[in-house]
Amino acid sequence: MRLNARILATGQALPQRIVPTAEVAALCGVPADLAMARSGVRERRWLSGDETALTLGAEAARNAVQAAGLSLDNVDALLNASGSHLQPIPDGAALLARELGLRGKSTYSLHATCLSFLVALHHACLLIHTGQARHVLIVSTEAGSLGLNHAQAESTLLIGDGAAAVLLGPARHAAQGLEAYRLETYPEGAEHTRIRAGGSLMSPLRPEVTRADLTFDMQGLQVLKLARRVIPGFLERLRPGLSHGLTGLDHVIPHQASQAGLTLMERFGWPAERIEVTLPHLGNVIAASLPLTLHQAMREKRVAEGKTILMVGTGAGLIAGGGIFHL
Repeated sequence: MRLNARILATGQALPQRIVPTAEVAALCGVPADLAMARSGVRERRWLSGDETALTLGAEAARNAVQAAGLSLDNVDALLNASGSHLQPIPDGAALLARELGLRGKSTYSLHATCLSFLVALHHACLLIHTGQARHVLIVSTEAGSLGLNHAQAESTLLIGDGAAAVLLGPARHAAQGLEAYRLETYPEGAEHTRIRAGGSLMSPLRPEVTRADLTFDMQGLQVLKLARRVIPGFLERLRPGLSHGLTGLDHVIPHQASQAGLTLMERFGWPAERIEVTLPHLGNVIAASLPLTLHQAMREKRVAEGKTILMVGTGAGLIAGGGIFHL
């Protein structure tokens, strides 16, 4: 079922601090050249000074609304689609609404780790298609650098901070919108990417909880092995033939999981020039990676109204997700 909606504008907000891979490699105790070769990340942004994920998210939201030529008063619903949390309670969308000066609006979070934006995009299209909202603002804002374990070089070298926002509104014509969407979970991968403590399963107040329990833990090789097994079939269920080419699609906006994850796409016969990449200069910005990559593609005019794009990726769980959107 096609869900009619239109992407009106995008916006981003990045921390001022640029962190080269050599600096991160020193934190992890690994050679800089090896770190660059393994991660594929030259630099990333990390929070500094009085920057927070909240201030970045609000800035990205304002930028998207301004780019659309609208005001925040025009926003009917605000969806927080972030992998990292501002705080457990209240919901992050309420904090974003307060920061933006929104009152009496529909605000809430949709969380699927790195695929939170994709889930929120589907939800926003449902709201607009069914007439429950006219303008929906999605905000993905991440501060993953604050939860890294520098003893685990693999994940520390990947993660960057930043925020992106996407404003959606009514379609101009019947072809515009989300024409295909699919999400599948393979819970045998639940322990491959995790933060063990912080919730009710392992309260941070328990005396045996360590710093390692409270920081990001990723078994990248296990994630990649599972993804290699499940992604080809997932793509075929999203759209037959997708695991062998990009027929009918103009551009791919992938989650920037890792260099190995992006290389995996070569197996599907997808031309490199049609795959948008931000990993080398932004790193993996968790749920903000997809909208940041979309923002780059739209800003640099590689995708525009009339084009059909594939947004695809994996998240902790392991979750596989994809959406085909006609701009």
